[in-house]
Amino acid sequence: MLGGRAADLFGRRRVFLFGLGLFTLCSLVGGLSQDGTWLVAARAAQGLGGAILAPATLTLLTSRYAEPQARRRALGAWSATAASGAAVGVLLGGILTQYFDWRWVLFVNVPIGVVLIAASLMALVASDDEHPRRRRLDLPGALTITGGLAAMVYGIVDTDAHSWGSLSTIVPLAVGVLLLLGFVAIEVWGADDPLVDLAVFRRRSLSVANGIAVTLGAALFGMYFFLSLYLQEVAGYDPLRGGLAFVPAGLATFAAALVGTRLVARIGPRRQLILGPLVGAIGMFWISALSLGDGYTAHILGPLVLVGAGLGLSFVPMTIAATHGVPPDQAGLASGLINTTRQMGGAVGLAVMATVAAGASAHVGRLALPGALTRGYDLAFLISACALVFGAGLALLLPGSAGRAMAGRAPDVDVDVGIDAGIELAGDTGGGELGRVLAGEH
Repeated sequence: MLGGRAADLFGRRRVFLFGLGLFTLCSLVGGLSQDGTWLVAARAAQGLGGAILAPATLTLLTSRYAEPQARRRALGAWSATAASGAAVGVLLGGILTQYFDWRWVLFVNVPIGVVLIAASLMALVASDDEHPRRRRLDLPGALTITGGLAAMVYGIVDTDAHSWGSLSTIVPLAVGVLLLLGFVAIEVWGADDPLVDLAVFRRRSLSVANGIAVTLGAALFGMYFFLSLYLQEVAGYDPLRGGLAFVPAGLATFAAALVGTRLVARIGPRRQLILGPLVGAIGMFWISALSLGDGYTAHILGPLVLVGAGLGLSFVPMTIAATHGVPPDQAGLASGLINTTRQMGGAVGLAVMATVAAGASAHVGRLALPGALTRGYDLAFLISACALVFGAGLALLLPGSAGRAMAGRAPDVDVDVGIDAGIELAGDTGGGELGRVLAGEH
């Protein structure tokens, strides 16, 4: 969220280039690390660069493409690329680890980053409204929300060694809750330029989309993490074969995101955000029945394709709903929020799943039998499936006919809603849009 807000205050292009440069530099430093402390510090700084970079990419698109149809296509391309990145990363990581060295998982980012920086300097032109404003970043807000989430994740993960009623668990959870309450207090009363203007959550589409992002993040992180463990620790796959196993999921995600870009204009974000998570949930329920010795083709391939397709269908309407109607000076905030909530869902969800999976495994010292590991992983997949069903339920709270205007198509019957959408577009993109909207072009 700090990165998204910085894009609003200091310019989208400037913040994008800073985040990209920091991510690239820290990838190099991490690859050169000589001990664990060096590596962890480099990875932390790399994560900071990624956190600045991710919302800036989305903000550049939402500010550049104001017309609904063009924005839908741009967000579709962005979502397809982002949603399939996990599968590409798993495959490429397997190749680099097996045939080169683990350091190349970091080194590979350097030439890519250099090329992107050069291309960005040529292709991205700073807008007239991107001059730095004399405002300060809300660092206390950023520190309290980051610390609060980190403390809660630590408290949950540590329950594999301590009971829920022990001080080792209660203290971190309590600290996390207090820090999050402190964050709310800072945003409401303490910050001149708050990290998050809490009034933004009055936009129903933004609030619901961010809730859905939590569930999608939990499911996505859970699937890749636990299925990777199953394939390598139980099924005996090497890193390359494990990476190749995820290719169908990546292809399904990419294809579904492209299809979803057109489909959302026909059925609207609400219906598509019900359909997508439910398709993914079917795949998760299927794979939660995985047993020791089950083959890839019969028991893993089908669920992977379903989960990938469900996530791909979901990312486009989720992003459209999260950024729809947000004023230009809050575009970075909206972009930062949707990235933050997805990461938060992944972090907290993965912590819960790991705790449940560890508790379900019959450990002998620090080892567990393959059958016990599989039972634990199945429970994690079941939690992911339930999260997706919950996300589909949240989508029912999105607007219906008005929601189709988000995707660039006015309702067929409801004239009042069409006029409202046209007036809103006129305010966003200039009066010339109003006539074309009311004429049915959109």
